[in-house]
Amino acid sequence: MDFSIKGKSRKPPGKSLELARVLLVDDDATSRLTLQAVLRAGGYSVDAAATTYEALGKLHERQYELVLSDMSTESQEAGLEVIAHAKLMDYQPAVAVVTSYRKTSGSDGSDSRLVEPEDLPGLLGRVADLISQRAARMVQGQLKQA
Repeated sequence: MDFSIKGKSRKPPGKSLELARVLLVDDDATSRLTLQAVLRAGGYSVDAAATTYEALGKLHERQYELVLSDMSTESQEAGLEVIAHAKLMDYQPAVAVVTSYRKTSGSDGSDSRLVEPEDLPGLLGRVADLISQRAARMVQGQLKQA
């Protein structure tokens, strides 16, 4: 938002709003671009990666509140590799597996959550829930250290 005073532009007073950062990993360009657009429309700052290698680099370049990874990018295990790596990061992002197809197999034992793009109305709510849960864990961790 800009305020203009006699032709001069300035930012509104106070802190600027910082958007929650999401890393989206999907090798399918159509799914990646669609999810990226939906998440941005929902008010999130979104970085996207098409490969595991690219995603791992991004995890080290900046901090994310949430990492959404397709289950299988280059291989069946690639999505789990991204999730496992994200869980090792000091900043502890929330993690979730995203898929554009329905899957009926069981969990791999992790706390990753399945987010299905077919349910776009529920997607943004689920993303907000995951980010809120992460924030609560971070605050609890800080309180325990104090």
